[in-house]
Amino acid sequence: MRVGLVCPYTWDVPGGVQAHVHDLAVALIGLGHDVSVITPADDDSALPEYITSTGRAVPVPYNGAVARMAFGPLSARRVRRWLREGDFDVVHVHEPTTPSLSLLATWSFDGPLVATFHTSVERSRTLAAAYPILQTALEKISGRIAVSEAARRTLVEHLGGDAVLIPNGVSMSSFAHVEPFPGWPGDGGALGFLGRLTESRKGLPVLLAAFETLSAERPGLRLLIAGPGDLDEVRRGIPAELLDRIELLGLVSDVDKARMLRSVDVYVAPNTGGESFGIVLLEAMAVGTPVLASDLEAFRAVLDGGRSGLLFANGDSDDLGLKAGLLLDDPAARTSLSELGRVRARSYDWSTVARDIVRVYETVALDSAGHGTPIPTPPGPGWRR
Repeated sequence: MRVGLVCPYTWDVPGGVQAHVHDLAVALIGLGHDVSVITPADDDSALPEYITSTGRAVPVPYNGAVARMAFGPLSARRVRRWLREGDFDVVHVHEPTTPSLSLLATWSFDGPLVATFHTSVERSRTLAAAYPILQTALEKISGRIAVSEAARRTLVEHLGGDAVLIPNGVSMSSFAHVEPFPGWPGDGGALGFLGRLTESRKGLPVLLAAFETLSAERPGLRLLIAGPGDLDEVRRGIPAELLDRIELLGLVSDVDKARMLRSVDVYVAPNTGGESFGIVLLEAMAVGTPVLASDLEAFRAVLDGGRSGLLFANGDSDDLGLKAGLLLDDPAARTSLSELGRVRARSYDWSTVARDIVRVYETVALDSAGHGTPIPTPPGPGWRR
């Protein structure tokens, strides 16, 4: 099957949607499908051969963050040319309501069209105001997928219609034999954070407040932080006496991301909102690192209600510190969570998730006239409508 994947956000900045599209493309190619991805990208010199760049993106405030997207006449022409030359059996757009390539592709493509919805928001005046414009695009979608119940509910409440639930995936093979960085985690214990450093909803200030309290009682405790952002700005927010106990890696490669997750005793996800899934939780679980996460709905779902990882009260640095201390003091609990986490992560392996998505492709390809009608839930390891 010839599949076109559309990523609305720039390939140059790491994010959950970009990671999803990349891993899905690799999994589909591994299953023998012919795949092409179109995406904004500032630097297209090192892109894989299956990726087509539409050029530079522009920053746009979106869902509590700043997303880099591409829109306008030039992007539209490039999308139409990619569609024409691709001659796709099915086109799969991600986040079709964002003002970027996915919306342009949805308007332009007349064949079997699948859309995946990633975003979770409780209220959105923007979506409500834009609905008359978006409706013409949404009506063309043959199969709708949501990566989580939160994302599905956002679709139902804001845009109407329904979707099948197929989660994000994790490549277990990429995390199977990962070595920590030299000297980590160390005898004094180590916590880890991965995310956009200066984006408030990622919750780094909550973790830093908890770490300051924990450090007073644990002189050997360290914190390993990775992700894009202004490192100097982060350092300015750290008490001087703690700077030598916090290591800032900045933006890391996929290989070093896995090593970073393996280098800590506990991975902490202090995100405060706007998360529809939690792929980094799965990645930490895949390398065998216990997870401590805020009790967001999306994180509770990934952690199986707290059975595969520990939860703390959202935004509560005291509760975070308490739960982190309990895990740091209990090697047996960490070992148990490590084992349970690996088992949980295996059920999300891309080898399974990609096959469920292919079933969606096959359904819409067989009945491309059924625009806008959610297809039946594909069989799989427990995914539900």
